Amino acid sequence: MAPHRMSVSREDRGAVTWLTLSRPAAAGSAFCAGHDLKEMRAIGDREALLALFRQCSRMMMTLRRLPQPVIARVQGLATAAGCQLVAMCDLVVAAESATFAVSGINVGLSCSTPVVALSRQIDRKHALEMLLTGDFIDAHAAEARGLVNRVVPAERLDEEIDLLAASILGKSPAAVASGKRLFYEQAELGIDAAYERAAEVMARDMTSEDAGEGIDAFLEKRPPHWKGR
Repeated sequence: MAPHRMSVSREDRGAVTWLTLSRPAAAGSAFCAGHDLKEMRAIGDREALLALFRQCSRMMMTLRRLPQPVIARVQGLATAAGCQLVAMCDLVVAAESATFAVSGINVGLSCSTPVVALSRQIDRKHALEMLLTGDFIDAHAAEARGLVNRVVPAERLDEEIDLLAASILGKSPAAVASGKRLFYEQAELGIDAAYERAAEVMARDMTSEDAGEGIDAFLEKRPPHWKGR
């Protein structure tokens, strides 16, 4: 059986790149429903399945390693690896109609890889409940639990993302990249090591060209001119 391939379309809108999943995925009623169960059932072989999940994990980690913030635009259902994808994005804006679940348990399969991301975004009790029940939560519950940043009516989804992106684009690209990288680094460390790493980054960034420009602009009461912008 030939595997089904999800396509991704790209559109550049100024300094922001929009990627759209399709099959029908985010181009339709769902954001992402995760792995194709028929495809995985047809593969069967453990080593081939391991390679598939490792490939998925590499893709998820790529989102974290990008210097640019990644914003998820969730207009519909996000389940299993689709919920994992949401959790791995840096920021999430969801329509009121969006729903979220790690629902593998409903077909006799623990959503083991999605819960790695989910448990690092919401508290353990809620993550474990979602893992063990497979129940869906709505967008407002996802926001309350920390999985989603903002919830808006579907017709305002793009407008809200534009506002969020514009706020970030007004900042120093170097500072944004440094802040994103440090955020995830320190989150995996003990508090002493986290403070040490943060101090190193602050000392380095304080001597950067953009920090000099930003501080001078603040003191001179003028807009900053960021390097590379």
